[in-house]
Amino acid sequence: MTSRSHASSLQIARETRERFVAATEGAIAQISAAIRERLSALANQTATAREMQENRDAFLSFQSQGSRWAPLAQEAWRKTLTRPAPSGPVNSGSGLGLTLMGDEVVETSILSSRLSQVIQDKASFELNDLRLRIQHLEGTSELDPKDILRPETLATVLVDQWLAVGLGRALWTKVQDSVQAQLTEVVVGAYKDANAFLISKGVMPEIDLKSFVRRTGGAATSGAAPLGGSFASSNLTGIGQRAQSASGGFAMTPGSFAPASIGVTSRGPGGDTMAGTGGSPLIVARQRAQGVLLNLKRFVTARIGGDISQPRYPVVAGGDGAAYGNPAGGAQGSGGGMAGGGAGGLGVPAFAAAIADAEAAYQVMASHYVVGADEATAVQQTAIEMRRRTTELKRKAPTTADKATVEIVALMFQAILAEERIPFSARVWFARLQMPVLRVAIAEPEFFGTLQHPARMLIDRMGSCVMGFDAAAISGSALEGEIRRVVQVIEQYPETGQRVFKLVFDEFVVFLNKYLTQSDSTQRLMSVAQQVEQKETMAIQYTIELRKMLNDMPVREEIREFLFKVWAEVLAIAALRYGAQDEKTVTLKRAASELVWAASAKPNRTDRARVIQDLPKLLQRLREGMTLLGIVDAPQEAHIKTIGATLSDAFLSKTEAIPPAQIEAMAQRLAHLEDYVTDDQGATDLPLDAASIELLLGVDAASIEVVPDTGTKVSEDMLAWAHELQVGNWFMLDHNDRVTQVQFVWRSDRKHLHLFASGDGRSFLIQVGRLASYLQAGLLVPAEEETLTVRATREALAKLDANPERLLN
Repeated sequence: MTSRSHASSLQIARETRERFVAATEGAIAQISAAIRERLSALANQTATAREMQENRDAFLSFQSQGSRWAPLAQEAWRKTLTRPAPSGPVNSGSGLGLTLMGDEVVETSILSSRLSQVIQDKASFELNDLRLRIQHLEGTSELDPKDILRPETLATVLVDQWLAVGLGRALWTKVQDSVQAQLTEVVVGAYKDANAFLISKGVMPEIDLKSFVRRTGGAATSGAAPLGGSFASSNLTGIGQRAQSASGGFAMTPGSFAPASIGVTSRGPGGDTMAGTGGSPLIVARQRAQGVLLNLKRFVTARIGGDISQPRYPVVAGGDGAAYGNPAGGAQGSGGGMAGGGAGGLGVPAFAAAIADAEAAYQVMASHYVVGADEATAVQQTAIEMRRRTTELKRKAPTTADKATVEIVALMFQAILAEERIPFSARVWFARLQMPVLRVAIAEPEFFGTLQHPARMLIDRMGSCVMGFDAAAISGSALEGEIRRVVQVIEQYPETGQRVFKLVFDEFVVFLNKYLTQSDSTQRLMSVAQQVEQKETMAIQYTIELRKMLNDMPVREEIREFLFKVWAEVLAIAALRYGAQDEKTVTLKRAASELVWAASAKPNRTDRARVIQDLPKLLQRLREGMTLLGIVDAPQEAHIKTIGATLSDAFLSKTEAIPPAQIEAMAQRLAHLEDYVTDDQGATDLPLDAASIELLLGVDAASIEVVPDTGTKVSEDMLAWAHELQVGNWFMLDHNDRVTQVQFVWRSDRKHLHLFASGDGRSFLIQVGRLASYLQAGLLVPAEEETLTVRATREALAKLDANPERLLN
């Protein structure tokens, strides 16, 4: 780096912060517009009466108060620049600093923490590189806890100003997705621009992490961890739980504070310090997984002088011709060292041929073991052959980055091959993916930088599915056949990179959805559950529409109650059984408008004569509708009696008259009722129990455990987690004091109902609110804490951390 004075370095750091604030300030106005648009859309949506009122109140609240939020937030954001820069090293590891905090402070911290976590997830690499460059300029060991470059600083400003103008936390929760979507892209771009600006000033064009690694307790190894990072540690406990103090009104929430609130540290690989932050278990798991990738990146970067997760362009020539990213050796060229349009070392014939030879050898071994072999011996022989091939590949690898990639991928698949929870017949097919994955990792280094790479997603999805089955259940099954097909397709198209992984991943998900629900009993249960959900959702929506229709009509309360509580459900089940425009359904719809007309005052002879003539048919239709719903005998007669009394009053003009035009408009709207309702994806209180399911379609519910909602309040984080569960994953379910291993096999279209199946033939149909409650209470926990590739990466990193010389030797 070019030598410069300390004052000059501080000036560059300040200019970087000014540019960052300027780049992000404009996003606040965009966020305000997005919030207004979101609330307007919610206010116009059809939902329950309470939700519709809440949405209208939220829109009006933002209309009146929100106009002040954006300018105040922008002003507060600019003022952060006036904070004095740190005058000396910042010690961020002096202790946990746990304090008792009031409920309001905790809740506010949680809101800002959620926003900052989203930014950190998207910008972890750019942010950490920027942090290192700023620390280098200012001569500090860590950024100030309130530095404007920290995501939590901007998040805190936005939330604090939101509350300052009188907008509530509940309203922020309602729009936080819109805030995150608008803000994240802008902030990530600002981090990239800040790094580019510093590089243009000659500030650490290439980051050497060796002098930055923080150690504890005299650790002798050199594995790198996220510097001043914000990834959750593996030993955080009590996530999402609040321990109420004896004095009341305060809580200590180590799993929910913003990153600046509590500095929880844990040991990363090699004894390095790794900072941790809290959040929901879903967020924490993602942070831990991303932290593994970041640790790997730092470890490798410190040894080969380049980022293994970024495209490999040549470095400035001088010295070893086989430097990072320069397979051709010699001087720097314009080809970028990525032969074949980004293929990296695959452009070197000897290296590509060695990979192809190894792949062919693995295929022969897998075929031999599948035919029949002692499992332990087969695993040992395969591991030995994999190690031998790895050594040969590393000798032929043209760059240090390619050598490192070969070693890391080999260690990952060594861990996968040793995973005894994967049935052996499936493990041998996983092992055959090593060479295709190696090709992808060399040609597309982002394999090491993101959890969403299709190759990782495919291996993780297949692994999470098969680890719950025993060998007998997998061997010869359609699932094993699909895994075999997936591997063979990937092997047939080695030149397509991640595209073939994405293709077969999508195909595997489709297969899984069919495979896990193929039994007749499961199909029947799914059909019943789907119809229950559809019927109840339609009944709620029909009730809302009927309320709108009768809003300005002088209809007796008895008739209103009958239409809202009984007839809306009749119309829903008729539409479900017969079809929305079937003649039977249309007749029942028409009965609603006829009832409203019959219950209005009849001051003239013609109307009274018409009522007398039509009344028998109307009552017959009402009886048919109630019978369809299961209302018979005494309950049905009670409804008919109440309706009859109202009609008698109307005959004597004791009720109010309704203009014929309103009745006609209602009839027309009822005829096309489906045009006025929308699919509601939110949770709904569905009256669900085993008896009602068995009654609906005659299904034997003896083996079905129906777990309905109880009305317990759950957080948005838990509901989000419930909605993101992946079909095929295994869980441990603690229900009624009995722990059962279950597999998630189906989710209903509207995401209200979730079906889990156990190995003993029992099924658990759980509503989304109860599912979120079980996740929150720890009654439903993933059988695996980490995905297969994350665990394999962690084990590979542990071996490298203990024996770093093996990376390149």
